[in-house]
Amino acid sequence: MMQPTGIVSLRYEAQIFTSMAKTRQQKEEELAALREKFSRSRGVAFTHYMGLTVTDLQELRRKLRAEDNELVVAKKNLLGLMVADSELSKEQIQNMSGDVAVVFGYKDEVSPAKVLAEFAQKHPAVEFHGGVLEGKFIDRSQVEALSKLPSRLELLAKMVGAMKSPIGGFVNVLAGNMRGLVQVLSQVKEQKEKATSHQS
Repeated sequence: MMQPTGIVSLRYEAQIFTSMAKTRQQKEEELAALREKFSRSRGVAFTHYMGLTVTDLQELRRKLRAEDNELVVAKKNLLGLMVADSELSKEQIQNMSGDVAVVFGYKDEVSPAKVLAEFAQKHPAVEFHGGVLEGKFIDRSQVEALSKLPSRLELLAKMVGAMKSPIGGFVNVLAGNMRGLVQVLSQVKEQKEKATSHQS
């Protein structure tokens, strides 16, 4: 069966990216760039991307950039080294199936997951592998839960609207968003406690 030209081209580009011989200095520079992006990110999402056409990927990059996010395609061993100095483990990256792209969110913890989830509605090739929140790894289901929370801009808009209403409306906006975030963070805490108990 013939595949769309865009998909073939994207796969070919990925093969070139992952197999092209690089000097030690090039690899070190790439790793340094990934670590810099990771260190200044408020939220991170790991996603499957193969199956997108070149045009699809360009559209996704534009949507992410509009929300001050950045998508980077990198080999899993480099992504594992990227998180080596954090509380994450290389194994959490290596256990992700297939090729992996990482989305760095520079201003909003929710935005990377939210933009990816919205894009995935029309492009099912995009699937969550996991993410990072508050320096902790979160699994696919937790990233999906995070994607359903309001972004900072949405929350600000709701707060402005609520401020024009009785104070109870303003409180409800804050409480609703906090409940969602607390639930995700609670799951992160439980995962960390389980991991600690297994190590002891």
